[in-house]
Amino acid sequence: MISSKITGTGAFIPSVKKENKEFLNEDFLNEDGSSFNAKNDEIIEKFKAITGIEERRYAKPELNTSDLAYLASKKAIEDANVNAEELDYIILAHNFGDVKQGAIQSDILPSLATRVKYKLGIENPNCVAYDILFGCPGWVEGVIQAQAFIKAGIAKKCLVIGAETLSRVVDKFDRDSMIFSDGAGACIVEATEENDSGILSHATQTFAKEEAYYLFYGESFNKQADKDIRYIKMLGRKIYEFALINVPKAMKIALDKSGVSIDDVKKVFIHQANEKMDEQIIKRFFRLYKKKVPKDIMPMSIHKLGNSSVATVPTLLDLVKKGEIENHEINKGDVVIFASVGAGMNLNAIVYKY
Repeated sequence: MISSKITGTGAFIPSVKKENKEFLNEDFLNEDGSSFNAKNDEIIEKFKAITGIEERRYAKPELNTSDLAYLASKKAIEDANVNAEELDYIILAHNFGDVKQGAIQSDILPSLATRVKYKLGIENPNCVAYDILFGCPGWVEGVIQAQAFIKAGIAKKCLVIGAETLSRVVDKFDRDSMIFSDGAGACIVEATEENDSGILSHATQTFAKEEAYYLFYGESFNKQADKDIRYIKMLGRKIYEFALINVPKAMKIALDKSGVSIDDVKKVFIHQANEKMDEQIIKRFFRLYKKKVPKDIMPMSIHKLGNSSVATVPTLLDLVKKGEIENHEINKGDVVIFASVGAGMNLNAIVYKY
């Protein structure tokens, strides 16, 4: 049976660093436009305690989402040592397209995947490039789609990218703006006949009742601002509760389908949205098997990189593969899980063996 494996990874971490202390002079407001009773230093201290975020990265003004995606893709192609002309698909996950610094419009014409193909100089017309909008789980879903193409026999090599510049769609009057960041991660997924390695199983779900609008585009909390300009908004408490209930279940579905024992799972690469939330998701996942959480099971990058949406999981994977996350490594034969949750509300998980 043909399966698929990740043969190379790459990430682009923007160079502009913004620390928590740089938000001390922001005018944070409540949804109704009223001021907080707490001072900014108290707001920031509580924010760090919950999310784990100490700083985040923003893209330079001259770089757009597609530029970040291209730079991460180049590294993944080099890491996999493949000829870009042999790529069958370029699948690019994002949420807001190219948003130029200071602009209020999203630019997705042509698709960002097409722009990456152009920047890579790929001439082969049979290399199909397209975007997917799947919220934060977009990159994981892109890998699932690449696996489907490969198993169907219509692809052998795919480039899957997650890229975003969330710093350009945040409302600076909303304290949630401190969560979001920019970045890009990419991987090459190739066909393999090694049935005991690569992608073993997956699970994907969409919840679209009231959950559909837990993340949405909304007006600024500053009631004097232009009401035609929209920003990323979220119902944080509802997302937190939703994730804690549903992500562990999806991870269990994927793991049970794989036939792998929970005791053989060495790492869980989970979307970097909120440190406390991720810790609770992992705890509940292992509790489903009546197990305690093993030491060093969950690498984290959120402390320094923030939440870059679709870019968090591939960036984290690349950092661990390159030995840049302390006390974390992946060895031959290790079973890992990729998992994410986000707008839709969508969630997914992949069980993978190296």
